[in-house]
Amino acid sequence: MNATVTKRTVEQGQQFAVGQAMFNLVPLDEIWITANLKETQMAHVRPGQQVKIEVDTYGHKTFHGVVDSIASSTGSREALLPPENATGNFVKVVQRIPVKILVHPGPNDGEVLRPGMNVELKIRTSSLMF
Repeated sequence: MNATVTKRTVEQGQQFAVGQAMFNLVPLDEIWITANLKETQMAHVRPGQQVKIEVDTYGHKTFHGVVDSIASSTGSREALLPPENATGNFVKVVQRIPVKILVHPGPNDGEVLRPGMNVELKIRTSSLMF
């Protein structure tokens, strides 16, 4: 497995119990992006659409991907503590909808997307890109 270690919780010489998590592995063979798009941008977004991804880390290097899936609810609805408006005052707030984008493997061997990186993307919706 081609992966990188993140969130290491043990050090050399430390004892640990059976079943205790020692670190997280992030696979690098199948990379995806979770884009939290505004609900006002979602009218024409569909699975299967091509995506152009620019990454600041590599001098605006371009990667390519495809929309894999769209979440069935907004990010705030799935939050541990969803916002509740108990005062009766309604303020409309544009919600964010998580969209999973699979990144196509390419010749950028040394240029790997890592968890937490910021990217800018453009999704091809028919003949338009936004």
